Amino acid sequence: MSTILVVIHVIVCIALIMIVLFQSGKGADMGAAFGGGSSNTLFGTTGASTFLGKATTVAAIIFMLTSLSLAYMSTHRTGKVSVMEDVQTPITQPATQNENAPAKSE
Repeated sequence: MSTILVVIHVIVCIALIMIVLFQSGKGADMGAAFGGGSSNTLFGTTGASTFLGKATTVAAIIFMLTSLSLAYMSTHRTGKVSVMEDVQTPITQPATQNENAPAKSE
């Protein structure tokens, strides 16, 4: 399940980047290049939504849903808690004093 969700998330990320890059800005027309873009309202013109605008909204919603789902799934894992769970601890032997080493003097 999580693999499918990650694949969908990556595809939507790439699609969202491409959709945003394909859109033109508010002042991208020829008149704005020569100073004629001052006729816009304070927040830009409000007209009919374009296809790319609607596609951006849909892609952003899917991106947020997959992000939230992946975050929830990463914190509520079932099964193994750690990748080190099956690793055996090494056997340690108590340290012995080396017979050839000089004795500690106080």
